[in-house]
Amino acid sequence: MEKMAELLLFTLIGLCFGSFLNVAIIRIPKNESISLPSSHCPTCKHPLKWYHNIPLLSWIALRGKCSFCHTSISYQYPLVELFSTLIFLICYSQTHSLLQGFLTSFIFTLLLALSIIDLRYKAVPDMLSLPALFCSFALGEPLVSLQNGLIFMGAFALLRMVISAMMKREAMGEADIIIAGIIGAMMGIKLGCASIYLGAIIALVAFMMVRKRGFELPFIPFLSFALFITWLFDTHILKILETIL
Repeated sequence: MEKMAELLLFTLIGLCFGSFLNVAIIRIPKNESISLPSSHCPTCKHPLKWYHNIPLLSWIALRGKCSFCHTSISYQYPLVELFSTLIFLICYSQTHSLLQGFLTSFIFTLLLALSIIDLRYKAVPDMLSLPALFCSFALGEPLVSLQNGLIFMGAFALLRMVISAMMKREAMGEADIIIAGIIGAMMGIKLGCASIYLGAIIALVAFMMVRKRGFELPFIPFLSFALFITWLFDTHILKILETIL
């Protein structure tokens, strides 16, 4: 019964936090308040009723359309709520305490929001990235996490300077340094390096697929996805590293 209650709790929090992230994804890049005005249809501007805001269920009940103007509602809304819930449930199943589960879920769902914002707006707001960074320092042994996070941030900052000097233009973004800090704090040196390497490989494959279409791909979605994969399969990846090294 206790496990079921915890599972239900993480499910509800995941759904609700996903709903909040949808608001953050839409409003923060536009420098709009995340609390005012209240939720409304982006097309007809009509304020939504409380039952229009039930995470995931409202979108399904409305068949993906506004109740007032019948304009289609973006698939982003249910997908973010669904993925947020899945992240919370996966983190719950993989961690040893509720606090660790909440912190890890919080970090990965913020990275989900940051990835979507970076893809849509080529921007990474500090009000989402910095809380994720500070939470990553609280995982594990705080001093060790802080040390590893700072090492990775320093290494990425130096790499950014070198690449920018070689290319004679700004390379990578400042926000990539924050994400590198999160990776270092959560995964440590070995797994952190493996995570960044994996992110670079995935990004390279994606770049090769879209380069002829002229798309500009941000790095943060790939770093975030690689971090999640590395965190989820850390034991297996460590065994692979030990075999190689």
